[in-house]
This record gives sequence, C-alpha cells and structure tokens, in this order.
Amino acid sequence: MHYALDEDYFRGYEWWLMKEAKKRNSNITLMGLPWSFPGWLGKGFNWPYVNRQLTAYYVVTWIVGAKHYHDLDIDYIGIWNERSFDINYIKVLRRMLNYQGLQQVKIIASDNLWEPISASMLHDPELLEVIDVIGAHYPGTHTVKDARLTKKKLWSSEDFSTSNNDVGAGCWGRILNQNYINGYMTATIAWNLVASYYEQLPYGRCGLMTAQEPWSGHYAVEAPIWISAHTTQFTQPGWYYLKTVGHLEKGGSYVALTDGLGNLTIIIETMSHKHSMCIRPFLPYFNVSQQFATFVLKGSFSEIPELQVWYTKLGKPSERFLFKQLDSLWLNSGGSFTLELQEDELFTLTTLTTGRKGSYPLPPKSQPFPCVYNDDFNVDYPFFSEAPNFADQTGVFEYFMNIEDPGEHRFTLRQVLNQRPITWAADAFNTISVIGDYQWSNLTIKCDVYIETPEKGGVFIAGRVNKGGILIRSARGVFFWIFADGTYRVTGDLAGWTIYTVGRADITAKKWYTLTLTIKGGFSSGLLNGRPLWKNVSVTFPKHGWAAIGTHSFEFAQFDNFHVEAAH
Repeated sequence: MHYALDEDYFRGYEWWLMKEAKKRNSNITLMGLPWSFPGWLGKGFNWPYVNRQLTAYYVVTWIVGAKHYHDLDIDYIGIWNERSFDINYIKVLRRMLNYQGLQQVKIIASDNLWEPISASMLHDPELLEVIDVIGAHYPGTHTVKDARLTKKKLWSSEDFSTSNNDVGAGCWGRILNQNYINGYMTATIAWNLVASYYEQLPYGRCGLMTAQEPWSGHYAVEAPIWISAHTTQFTQPGWYYLKTVGHLEKGGSYVALTDGLGNLTIIIETMSHKHSMCIRPFLPYFNVSQQFATFVLKGSFSEIPELQVWYTKLGKPSERFLFKQLDSLWLNSGGSFTLELQEDELFTLTTLTTGRKGSYPLPPKSQPFPCVYNDDFNVDYPFFSEAPNFADQTGVFEYFMNIEDPGEHRFTLRQVLNQRPITWAADAFNTISVIGDYQWSNLTIKCDVYIETPEKGGVFIAGRVNKGGILIRSARGVFFWIFADGTYRVTGDLAGWTIYTVGRADITAKKWYTLTLTIKGGFSSGLLNGRPLWKNVSVTFPKHGWAAIGTHSFEFAQFDNFHVEAAH
C-alpha cells in the first residue's frame, strides 16, 4: 500500500518467490516481517505506532491478501525488524488477526535482542499470551534467563549474514547446531536466502547461494546450501531435539532429533574457530582437534540396526567434500558406534533413507553486465512490477502506463512514492535506482525524463555511482539534474553537497526531455534534447560505479528509453 487507499497484491518479487517455494515444498513455513512502513502510516512521524489500529490493519490486509490473491497461508508475523516494539500494538495486532479469523497466524517478537521483550512478557500476562515465539537476531548461539523463563519457543530469527565462502559455510554449520545446544533455539533463519543483488552493495554475496547475474543466467550453488542439507534433509518442523546434545571433548558439537515415530537424526560438526567466524557477534577463541567420539543409542533407539551417513569436509580444495554419502554404519549389539573426527567436518547420521545430493545442469558462464543496454519499458502486462536489473536504493520504480499518452511514452518507468517511508535504515532524501556494472568508468547514459511536480520537481541521471544500500545517503558519482523551475545542476554526490556546475535551461514540469550524460576520464558533459547544455566539467572521484536514475525528492516522475553505452 504505497498510499492510504491503495492495495496491490502483485508488487515486488516476494509473491512469486513464496509460490515457487510452495511448489517445491508445500509444507514450507512462511513468515512476514516489516522492515520499513509506508510513510502515510506515520502521519508525519517516522514511527509506525502513531495509530496502532491503522498499522495493524496494514499488516493484516497483507496476510488476508496473500491468501485471497495467491492462496498463500502466512504462518508467522513479526513486529518491526531490529527496531522498537510497542506492547499495545502487539496486542492490537493479535486482536485484529483473531477478528479476521486468523487465529492460526502466530506472532513472533521482537526480531531484535532478547531484551527488553522477554522481561516485558514476564511482567505482562496478556503480552505473554499473545506472543508465540521470541525471535532474536545474531544471538551468538546464546540466550538469556528471562527468555527461557517465558517457556516460549526461542528462535534465532535472523543469523548468518556472512560471505558464502567456506568460512561462511563453517559459520552456518556451527550455529545450526550450537544455537540449540547453547541457546535452546529451535529455529535458525539465514539472512539472506540467495545473493541476487549487485555484489558491491553492502553484504555482497551474503546469501546461502549466489545468483547475481540475471543477464547471463549464471549462478553458483555455494557450500552453505549443502551445510543446510545436513539438517534440513533429515528433520522437519515438528521434530524434537533430544536433551542429550552437547559439546565434544576436543571441540565441536552434536545434536540429535526425532520425529517421535522412531526416526533419529544426529548432526555432528567440528568447525574450527578460524573457519567458522560469522560476521557478528565476536566469537571467543576455542580449539578443535582430531578425536574419537563414541555414541550409544539407548531406549527405543537401541533397536536401530543401521544409520545412513552424509559427510562434508571444508577447507583445502584437495580434501574438500560437500554433502557426500558414505557407506552406511552398522551398529554393534550394544547400540554404540565410534567416529574419528577431524576439524572442519560435518556428519549426519540418520535412519532416514530419503537424503540425496541433487544435481543440476552446468549454469551459463559468468559474464559482465552488457556494455550496451537499452530498455524502453514497453511491456503490456509485466510479470513483475519492476523493470529488470534496476536496483531501487531509495524509492520505488514501477512499470507505468500513461492512459493519456497514446504516443511513444505510453509505457514508462515511474517513481511512485510521494512521501518518505517510515525508514528502517538511513534512506536517502532523494529516490534512486542503480543499474549496470560497478566497474564502469567511461560511459554515456541517455534517458527520456518527465517531471510531474510543477515548480519544485526535479529528476536526474547519473554515472559512476559508488554506494548503495544502507550507505546510499553518502553515494558519490556524477549526477546530472534538471528541475521544473528551469534550472539544471551537476553534482558529485546524491545529496548535492558538491556542486560542479549550475545554470538555467528551458525546462518545465509535465513535458518530456532527453538527458544525455557522457563521462570520459576526468571530464563529463551533458546534453538536453541532443544539444550541449554543459561540457568539460572536471570529475576526479569516484573512478567507477553504476549508472542510475532518480528524483530530487519523494515525487512522481517518469523515465523512458533508458540507454547506456560503456567502454570496455
């Protein structure tokens, strides 16, 4: 809901992603968590709890719409990612969910630290009742006493966030076990699922796998995917951890789970300190060395004759194995077995015979972003609301159809936010979408632009843009702006602190103009409708970066016939 009376259940990629996930596993759990909120909910404040009923309505309509338009059942709903929670809002949200017949949707809080949410729950019986799961972010495998005293499920509801190389895989393997052993957490959720964004943005390649070249189709199934398989292929939500879990004598850990129907899965990890450091929090030093570990199956498990064995070894390429099936293990009459363990290994021992290492055809070769790129946005019925390869860093750029314009600007890309959101991170005060190759240095960007706001409106095209994500406010580059008041300017940054040149031009709102920006070496020049407007402006920093489009403020504006040509 970009605006108060606006409901659209076909924006973004998330609906598609959830449906694709359900096709592969119909029992997969779906959760929703707001990072930011549309500005109109705040009534002028950067705060989502000004009108608790309204914010709850906004969240509940999304859950209802997921079911109505996509037949998707949202299982859990959160409060506000890594920001303040409001006790009364949580209660209002529960009441509104129940009123809509959504009793089965559970509430998770507060997706931040263990406190103050745990203490608040212990002091407030109603709050304790309405929260189903306490979710903490990056708990470092530990919880706190208050959280345990609530007797609620404890989850690491965001974790990992580490580069998906072998160290990231080691981090993931260690915390999947130790979040339960040390912190009693029965779920660990990786941020993020797939690294499908420009690698030079913050947290590049911090996904379980990498698919960051839609133009080539190249992707890489990275080690953390196979680390996940050690747990997820041999357990399901609803299985139980056994109490007999813990640390191994010479480093490493083991967990065991059962479905309560006789199946048993044991997961052992011996990740070394050096090869399992997560991005956060600090990991105190520990030592892991070669050892023999003996396990004894007792009670109903003593009858198990045989366990399947899956094995991973991280580290030196010559010794590296990812999720390899070994010969099954036959237990001796006393129900015991002994394993020799080296460092940086993972073993899964299980009664389940359904494990398999899937195969896939070789992905297309990796290729740089094409150095000549065009998009006229002429799509009658777009499958997605946003144009490919553009990465919105502040604001939202959507396909748009001009009913009034039967000519060449019938289909455009439009910036559609008309007020600043209730922000999660430090969004810019301008809207901006980046595209292309971060290594681009010498290039020409050409785009038709249309300012919708009289007098105050303004738009830009840019090159060599060097920052995005949480750092977008400090992005530098070469920015070519035109304004509805009949002025233009060239700046060295998005915020407009560094002004290279300014001037007057025949520009007004509600009229199409073609802007061209050429950057070569230490100089840049700009054309308006094909005629020189400014030239030989000296630009020394940055040396390279993305191309971009955007607006001066949160205002409607349109872009068409985007064209970029970069030198190799």
